[in-house]
Amino acid sequence: MVTDQPEGTVAVRLTEVEAYSGEGEDPASHAHRGPTPRAAIMFGPPGRLYVYFSYGVHWCANVVVGPEGRGSAVLLRAGEVVAGEDLAAVRRPSARVARDLARGPARLTQALAIGPDDGGADVLDPASSVRLHVGGPPAAVSAGPRVGITRATELPWRFWETGAVSVSAFRPGGKPRRRPAGQTGTP
Repeated sequence: MVTDQPEGTVAVRLTEVEAYSGEGEDPASHAHRGPTPRAAIMFGPPGRLYVYFSYGVHWCANVVVGPEGRGSAVLLRAGEVVAGEDLAAVRRPSARVARDLARGPARLTQALAIGPDDGGADVLDPASSVRLHVGGPPAAVSAGPRVGITRATELPWRFWETGAVSVSAFRPGGKPRRRPAGQTGTP
């Protein structure tokens, strides 16, 4: 994932993602109840960026992956900064070590400077300021339950590069956290 901003470019090699299925199939998905104004972008076309404010605190980014009308997306959970590390560090001053610059979905969007204005961006367009580049596959991929959700916690739809130090810490779902009124968690 690459972002070009006036202050510079940052590139992150994604090391962790989570899948969220379409309408009615996945109660943890923002698309579960259909194309609401908030989640309409999840219903296509594929390759668009779905950006949402999580817990009233930080931005998270997803790439729409299903066919148009389906409401499926992949949450970008973590990555390793491979270009623009100094700029990512300015954006993430609390990161003590390089592995923490994009370790977790909020940290990743901060390092890349992804926010609400990026919602709907075509990440497959080479001219976009937010782009997804296809690289080689990791040596090994692990799968397990998604993180920090309270519904459909048994689904093994979290995927990460086995052994990558930038993978976020696993926190099992379960009892809902208190959140501000009107806010929901992961898509």
